[in-house]
Amino acid sequence: MTTLTQTAPASAQGLLRNRWFQLLIGLICMMAISSPQYVWTLFTKPLTAKLGVPLSELQITFSMLIVLQTFFSPFQGSLIERFGARRLIAIGTFMSGLSWVLAAQASTIGMFYLAYGLVGGLGTGIVYVGVVGQMVRWFPDRRGFAVGMVAAGYGMGAILTTFPISASLASAGLETTLWQFGLVFAVIGVLAAQALRSPDASHAAAMPAPAIAASKLDLAPRQMLRTPLFWLMFVMMTMMSTSGLMVTSQMATFARDFGVANVMVFGLAALPLALTIDRLTNGLTRPFFGWISDRYGRENTMFFAFALEGVAMALWLATRENAVLFVLLSGIVFFGWGEIFSLFPSTLTNTFGTRNATANYGWLYISQGIGSIFGGPLAAMMHEKTGSWHPVFGTAITLDILTACLALMVLKPWRARYLAKAGK
Repeated sequence: MTTLTQTAPASAQGLLRNRWFQLLIGLICMMAISSPQYVWTLFTKPLTAKLGVPLSELQITFSMLIVLQTFFSPFQGSLIERFGARRLIAIGTFMSGLSWVLAAQASTIGMFYLAYGLVGGLGTGIVYVGVVGQMVRWFPDRRGFAVGMVAAGYGMGAILTTFPISASLASAGLETTLWQFGLVFAVIGVLAAQALRSPDASHAAAMPAPAIAASKLDLAPRQMLRTPLFWLMFVMMTMMSTSGLMVTSQMATFARDFGVANVMVFGLAALPLALTIDRLTNGLTRPFFGWISDRYGRENTMFFAFALEGVAMALWLATRENAVLFVLLSGIVFFGWGEIFSLFPSTLTNTFGTRNATANYGWLYISQGIGSIFGGPLAAMMHEKTGSWHPVFGTAITLDILTACLALMVLKPWRARYLAKAGK
């Protein structure tokens, strides 16, 4: 295995700049910001009681968190490119932790929106695009794997905090839990960010070349946005984000409608067991398919993964009254969906270069925000209008299969022609 330590002096500076150490630090930063999104459900009941608002009004906070995390990412990416990843990611982790400290003091729903939604959304967005931008630079030969690892840290980091936070809510209460854990997250994130470094020219020259096609050009965002190739990737990621969220966001509801939510499977109720497995597979798929794509090509891997989700969804619907298959297939559905957070960033950087990788990914990451807006509400509306889950599943499956075909039949030849012109 080739690392920077084989070409750099064996010194403290060399160790600090070692890319595997940078991957570890990026993973810690991602884990430090994962709880605001992934343990949100633990706070909804005590918050509705404290603030005296209905659940629907409280859930606006969560929407604000996701929308602000994604829609401001181009601006945040540009700031990171200008002022440096270490400084901005430290600010982002601090803001994410601070959002919980401020939320603990909020006495009205408006104050809570500003604390948890606004401050938290902007903070987590800075860290997410910043860490991804770092990894695609440090790992030109393993971009899919490296981005997948830090994306898994964001998706699975809350596994370490879910039970402690739940126990703290029961023993110490809402306010104490928020400010104590917020402080811990901020301290861990800020300290970890101090070790982040970007590779300089000497490191770039020493790194192994990617095994798959990569551009020799470095496009700025304004140049990238003028290429049809970028907008094809943007549409594809939006389609995959929407299709996955259409089903996964409504999982508890249709599990009850199918009559399997409380059926015992392997000694546990089917719905919570499925949700537990899904969190694991949704994290594991990111480095796994990223690693596969580093060896067998981005588009080939996209085709297999996206088609896998579509087929799993079709089987899920066809066997909807079988609780065991409901649990197992739910894990496959999530396994076929979460990899979009490793495949698209690595494909984007392979196509448009590394110099502006963070800012460029900020523009692509907006597609996740669009998917979060369309996915859940669109599925709920379709079910309300038709009284059936078939249109919801049918739409999601169609989007999956269509995106898989676009990857192989359109994106692959388009990228090949573009890279040939770019001097590959």
